[in-house]
Amino acid sequence: MADPTYGARHIAIIMDGNGRWAKRKHLPRALGHKKGVEAVRNIVRTAGRMGIEAMTLYAFSSENWNRPEDEISDLMGLLRQYIQSDIEEFVENGVRLKVIGNYKALDTDIVEMIDEAIEKTAGNTKMTLAVALNYGAQDELLRATHYIAAATQSGEIELDKLSIEHISNALDTADMPPLDLLIRTSGELRLSNFLLWQAAYAELYFTDTLWPDFDQGELEKALKSFGSRERRFGGR
Repeated sequence: MADPTYGARHIAIIMDGNGRWAKRKHLPRALGHKKGVEAVRNIVRTAGRMGIEAMTLYAFSSENWNRPEDEISDLMGLLRQYIQSDIEEFVENGVRLKVIGNYKALDTDIVEMIDEAIEKTAGNTKMTLAVALNYGAQDELLRATHYIAAATQSGEIELDKLSIEHISNALDTADMPPLDLLIRTSGELRLSNFLLWQAAYAELYFTDTLWPDFDQGELEKALKSFGSRERRFGGR
């Protein structure tokens, strides 16, 4: 039987287009975000069935704080609902929840919910779901740089032996497989400060489909495209 993942172990998605989806349907922007959460739920389930080992979703960037306060409030409310409603399903299906970014800066009740969910799913091994919250790749690299600088000063790392592996191991994704495929929905053609280091040799896939309409069929298209490419890693 053909591998439905085409060998992709770790995929990441920039989930873009909730607002445009709502606008096209003459609906409030908040309903676009709500529909986007439903798409998250469906894609996580689909990825689990397919055998994807790890998935990283760009849920809230460090730049998203510039959005209107009511929209941020709606997004945080949806985050609360998602954690409360889906954590037991994660446990049942062997999904380990991981959060990357500075999520500790969120409201106290959300932080407590996240910490509890992380602890509750820590032993799960079927799939890792990493959710990027208050995340920016440049900030991640800055934090990694601070860590490595301190480690060299303490003698833990010898400066002349500093390697790519040291940097990779200082990133938020250190315990995850290398990134294979990065997907962005809604037709935008940029990475928007997401997984910049990890995407160095990942395959990129852009689709005009808005995130609320991104379903199993769309994921299969992206994986099929990934499977048709020759990954060279700069070798030739």
